[in-house]
Amino acid sequence: MNSMKRFIAAALIGCASIAAFSFARAEAAAPAVPETVYEWVQSSPRMNYFFNKEQIKFAVRGDGSVDINTLVVPVLKTYDPVKIDDVVEKRRWRLEPVDHLSDLAGEADYVTISVASHTVTVSRVELLDSHFSTLERLEPDEKIDLLTLSPQNLDSRFYNGIIAWSGRHGVEIGERTRGTLTHDDKKHLEETEKKLLKADKKAAEEREEAMKREAKEKAKHDKAAKDDKSDKGAKVEHEKNGRTRIVVGEDE
Repeated sequence: MNSMKRFIAAALIGCASIAAFSFARAEAAAPAVPETVYEWVQSSPRMNYFFNKEQIKFAVRGDGSVDINTLVVPVLKTYDPVKIDDVVEKRRWRLEPVDHLSDLAGEADYVTISVASHTVTVSRVELLDSHFSTLERLEPDEKIDLLTLSPQNLDSRFYNGIIAWSGRHGVEIGERTRGTLTHDDKKHLEETEKKLLKADKKAAEEREEAMKREAKEKAKHDKAAKDDKSDKGAKVEHEKNGRTRIVVGEDE
């Protein structure tokens, strides 16, 4: 009987600690992500995905030369309350400490992306509070092969989004990277960027033309519907007036 009482007491204390943790987390303000520093890529029901566009750069080889086929980029993921609870509960099951995570708001990952092979290496993960201060540092050394993932996969969309952005800002990234950029590589970056931006402009113009055609067709359809309604209204009124005259005639 005493053991049962102790079990119930322990369970109540555990529930109270979980409730206290959830309340503290709910009270924490959501972190504000500066748009001038972070580029938003996508949002899922549980996280928002960004990368640091001020710190993204190319890798530098041992001889000091720039490797334009490898990106080094810090990424940021902010959590929603359900994701925070999920992270905390998984740590509880692994009997890992969670008290320091009462203000958990997201994570900062430090990744290397091989553009040529479409592989991603996550070398470090820092759990962040609502002020972007580090709560805990992890070193998962996780490797992701983008070619094996579905196009709808969140990691695939996120990292391929970064690759696409880098292609349109290659010159800027090259200038930011502290290393020796060869003339041929610089020319390649310039040509790739110009080609992609030109394609973007053409696609935008085609979308605009399609929207104009759609608006024109809609206006045409609306006018036809309005004219048809007006014609039907005039016909009904004519028939009504006709019946009125007939009735008057009969009365006379």
